[in-house]
Amino acid sequence: MEPLLLLAIVLAVYGALVLATAIFKPEPIWKMAKVQGFVSLLGETGTVVLFVVVGIAAFVGAYFSYINADL
Repeated sequence: MEPLLLLAIVLAVYGALVLATAIFKPEPIWKMAKVQGFVSLLGETGTVVLFVVVGIAAFVGAYFSYINADL
């Protein structure tokens, strides 16, 4: 498998998981110490915005990896 295609798949899955976490806020993940650290620094809304930005950035990276893959 082409390495850039594999990277695109991994980034797309990662982006989907991060966006799902930002939207649905699953209790076990949202109560983790690292996430609560972000909540204490940025607030609830700021943390959601940060997660959405990271998820979208992962999708953008997946897109550019996909278009640069030699298929």
